[in-house]
Amino acid sequence: MDVDGPYFEDLRPGLRFGGGFGITLTEGLAAAHQAIVGGRLPLVLDHTLARRVTGEAGPLAAANLVWDVAIGQSTTATHTVVANLFYRGVVFRRLPRLGDTLHTVTEVVGLRQNSRRPGRAPTGLAALRITTVDQESRPVLDFWRCAMLPLRDGELETGHAQDLTTIGSTPAFDSLTTGWDLAPLAALPGPHFADLAAGRVYEVAGGDVVSCAPELARLTLNVAKVHHDAFASGTGRLVYGGHTIGLALHQAVRALPAMVTVVGWHGCDHLGPVREGDTLTSSVEVERQENSGLVHLRSRVAARHPEGRSSDVLDWRFVAVLA
Repeated sequence: MDVDGPYFEDLRPGLRFGGGFGITLTEGLAAAHQAIVGGRLPLVLDHTLARRVTGEAGPLAAANLVWDVAIGQSTTATHTVVANLFYRGVVFRRLPRLGDTLHTVTEVVGLRQNSRRPGRAPTGLAALRITTVDQESRPVLDFWRCAMLPLRDGELETGHAQDLTTIGSTPAFDSLTTGWDLAPLAALPGPHFADLAAGRVYEVAGGDVVSCAPELARLTLNVAKVHHDAFASGTGRLVYGGHTIGLALHQAVRALPAMVTVVGWHGCDHLGPVREGDTLTSSVEVERQENSGLVHLRSRVAARHPEGRSSDVLDWRFVAVLA
């Protein structure tokens, strides 16, 4: 009996995946994750500082570890994925700590079969609503993503034709730091909230090589074949999108070392494939600020490929708290 699927024709609106066992955020998991994608958020690295700022004893989990685990849990719905096109409206409802256990449910909310193209296998787009809670059923994350999946039956016409451009909603972001004492962060180097201005762009010098790509996918229980099997896509093994986003965050905190945490994303578009051995560089633009201390940022990431070619690979618009 084959262990495979689901394929596009196996999906239907309202179908839900998950709800079983969770993943506990341990120090070992956090350390392995940091070794692969980096991580410079001060309150994640410095537990003593985190206690002074938050007033709580438990170490904060890195925001990118949390969303990587949630995305990985959601891939039971997209084992056969060809590509992930975008993420929309990623919102943190609370900031988990090491020791918390995450449970994720993925619901199919929209389907559209793609037009057939000569010489290409038939595919369709699946819009997914992903919700993550902790061990006490407290909401943690809520977001949408769009995945392209192949059809098992190349001749099948499913009739799915939903307009997926309206999937997602304009999120309302919360600073999640109410009651925190940010005064100890005044000593952090680099620009602080008061130093920023809309339109300012920070070019991060030096790149980060993409390494340990299948290890990250295994670490986060991401079962998409294209991230593990070099023969699954026909064009070589693809790097999990969260890997690129994690390195983008690592570089963004180099530019803005007074970043406290990330509270969500407006969205993220994958502009091109990333493969192991590519070197990623980025720029970070300040789009706007809110009086609550929230900063709306845009990270644009390019990849330098081993053969010397360069290409744009990521356009990520996210919201952070800055001291």
